[in-house]
Amino acid sequence: MTVTTGRSLTLPIEGMTCAACAARIERLLNRLPGTKAAVNFAAGAATIERGDGAPPLDDVVAAIRKAGFDVPTRHVALAIDGMTCVACAGRVERGLNRLPGVSAQVSFASGHADIDYLPTLADPDALIRQVERTGYGATLPSANDTAPAATTDQPARHAAWRRQAGQFLLSLALTAPLLAGMGAMFAGRPDLLPPPAQWVLATLVQGICGRDFYRHAWNALRGGGANMDVLVVMGTSVAWLASTATLLLGHAGPLYFESGATVITLVLLGRLLETRARDRTRAGVESLMRLQPQIAHLDIDGTIQDRPAGSLHVGDVFIVRPGESIPVDGTILQGSSDIDESMLTGEAVPAGKGAGDPVFGATINRDGVLRVRARRVGADTTLARIVRMVQQAQGSKDPVQHLVDRVSAVFVPVVLGIAALTFLAGWAVSGHPAGALTGTIAVLVIACPCALGLATPTAIMVGTGLGARAGLLFRSAESLERLHKITTLILDKTGTLTLGQPELTDILPAPGTSRDTLLSTALALERDSEHPLARAIVAHATAAGLAAAPLRDVRAIPGHGIQGTDRDGAVLRLGSPRFLAENGCGTDGPGDARATRDGLEALEGQGKTLIGVTRGTTLLGHLALADRIRPDAADSIAALHARGIRLVMLTGDNPRAAAAVAARLGLDDVIAGVLPQDKAQEVQRRRAPGQVVGMLGDGINDAPALAAADIGIAMGGGTDIALETADMVLMRGELRGLVDAMDLSRGTLAKVRQNLFFAFVYNVLGIPLAALGLLNPAIAGAMMALSSVSVVSNALLLNRWKPRTRPAIPAITRNPA
Repeated sequence: MTVTTGRSLTLPIEGMTCAACAARIERLLNRLPGTKAAVNFAAGAATIERGDGAPPLDDVVAAIRKAGFDVPTRHVALAIDGMTCVACAGRVERGLNRLPGVSAQVSFASGHADIDYLPTLADPDALIRQVERTGYGATLPSANDTAPAATTDQPARHAAWRRQAGQFLLSLALTAPLLAGMGAMFAGRPDLLPPPAQWVLATLVQGICGRDFYRHAWNALRGGGANMDVLVVMGTSVAWLASTATLLLGHAGPLYFESGATVITLVLLGRLLETRARDRTRAGVESLMRLQPQIAHLDIDGTIQDRPAGSLHVGDVFIVRPGESIPVDGTILQGSSDIDESMLTGEAVPAGKGAGDPVFGATINRDGVLRVRARRVGADTTLARIVRMVQQAQGSKDPVQHLVDRVSAVFVPVVLGIAALTFLAGWAVSGHPAGALTGTIAVLVIACPCALGLATPTAIMVGTGLGARAGLLFRSAESLERLHKITTLILDKTGTLTLGQPELTDILPAPGTSRDTLLSTALALERDSEHPLARAIVAHATAAGLAAAPLRDVRAIPGHGIQGTDRDGAVLRLGSPRFLAENGCGTDGPGDARATRDGLEALEGQGKTLIGVTRGTTLLGHLALADRIRPDAADSIAALHARGIRLVMLTGDNPRAAAAVAARLGLDDVIAGVLPQDKAQEVQRRRAPGQVVGMLGDGINDAPALAAADIGIAMGGGTDIALETADMVLMRGELRGLVDAMDLSRGTLAKVRQNLFFAFVYNVLGIPLAALGLLNPAIAGAMMALSSVSVVSNALLLNRWKPRTRPAIPAITRNPA
């Protein structure tokens, strides 16, 4: 689909199930002012004519989504070239967001733009052209890349750093004689470096080493804004022009050749150090990507051929030898081995895997030869999706950063105004324009908004990178910042507080029913179910050698149980006692009903889950299942309590079983017997002003509740839903990882606050001192250069953080294949 000419556009719409949906959307759109729409259900699109007074496109899309439908967008990450400060990032972001149907976030710290766009209104080529119109460059990741651009542009970044280093060294070599001459002048040797020689050296620095400043400043001004390069160019050019005029006119006034050259040299040094420091903030993700093997041993009709890992397709079969990395996600067909998955989960203990088990790309095969069928390749592998998730988190902005961006947007114009006032005041006081140059140049040079702009994103990048290496994945900067602020944590039971691997512990047939009849009936109902309780029943019955009778009309009742019809037409049901009672089935059975109830209550008091099985209205018996509590649960709960967090269990299990688990762990409250679809309402009910509610679940049936919480946390293990829906994922699938994540969140926010304090103090104190003439321009240049470096270096100190709740990951020597 394409956009038509004029003011007509076509939007794809998802979620329509019939022509009535299309009519509903059409009526909705036609009620918007200045809008005439026709919605085609067959094409899945709306054609919209927008006249005078039509609302912004974002409002149109929001109206469609509010009606319960979706306008699908696509995501792309662009590497941005030529940004020298946060003002540049702001200008690129504003330029991209001016395009219809585009939502962009540009990070100066990472040098990338994360963009969501409507495919009918924009495409990657149009986005690149828009970036170029703002005076910068943009590139897409290669089609064969399996990770975001941030992890695939290392050669280009290294080449750019070498070029920066060359510029700095040349500038230093040309500036050194100027500084030596200035020192000789103070020592009584003013003739050591005559003024013409000073002019030659300063001109070379200004014209050769400083040419990038002029180019970036011109691009900024051409794009309708001003950035740090404008300030540097104005400050150093004023110094050079004033000194040149003094020299040519033969005046006896002071020369500022060494000041301008020194400023350029120091700024080049600062940017060189800043670039290296910012590159180090990417180390967390890039260290994961370096584990991705380049070669796969493809099995083609029994012949092993070495092929690039990037050329594998879903369904291909490959061989993994001991000590090698697994090239892509797959399923083991033959062989067994211990797989080191620490680079994905942060877990030091290798996982035993055999035929039928899933394996993930870039994990290490410790021993044994594996024959594997490719399940996900390229950008769809778990590793690539994790890297994308981390990259988006690093490029996202928390509420503090949005405030900083607004301050930075007006910073440069304000500084230009202060510089103009400084010049006028200095001229008035000294009586000569030359007397006002020192303060004016210093103001222009020292006023660097980069430290302010780098304060938050660098700390976020380091924090998310550290989390990725420890198996703690954050979807956004806001989730990383807010995690440690949780006041109430709601926890699912099965798969979260327990291992999610229940075992059948008690078989209680009703009088007149044999154990085998009870088990075989349960097997017939549960054999096709994926529920953990069903798998436990099927495994036990299969091990006992029982066979399942054929059933028809088998259907699951979510949150209740399952039912089907046997060959005699009788309805078989399996589920909770409440479910059976609601369907008129007896749950006590013949005999001593009181004794039966007491026995069942005793089992529930032990934390076991009871399931009844009936045929018609006759009870066949009960099955009791127990799910072991996680070994780390008690210590983790105690650590969370020590942080002042209120802990609430939310489960669909029966109240007695839930209460038994809660009592063993010391939880504050229990909400039991809740259906999956009602969990989100329970989470929403506990949200209140001043409270931050977190929801911790297994990432599958808890997805609505995770979305309803302020912060949704999923027990991961690499599941698709966990990676796609939760605000944070514990890849190890261990509760104690949440304690580490909260410590990392607190440490990251501390670095953000420290950086913002340093940046604000620097600008608040530096500009007035420069305006009063108390700072030499060269010193101002040094302070400006070092301010950004200090902020980034302080963020890098976060690398000292280590997870405290797990053993250290052993060193891994990876086979080059």
